[in-house]
Amino acid sequence: MEIKVSTSELSYLIDEWIFSERNRKIVKRKMIDGITFEKLAEEFDLSVQQVKSIVYKSQALIACHF
Repeated sequence: MEIKVSTSELSYLIDEWIFSERNRKIVKRKMIDGITFEKLAEEFDLSVQQVKSIVYKSQALIACHF
């Protein structure tokens, strides 16, 4: 089941539940701006796998608060 959330609601949930500023920025760039994992890895000087891990863990955490 897919849950529809507005951009402002998603931004609020990210701010509320993702405590690392870097991780908040990464998750917003991925989930709101649609930036690829590869571009995010370059932008934040991380590996693609690190970015994926941050995004997937953050998505799971946010999903718990719907």
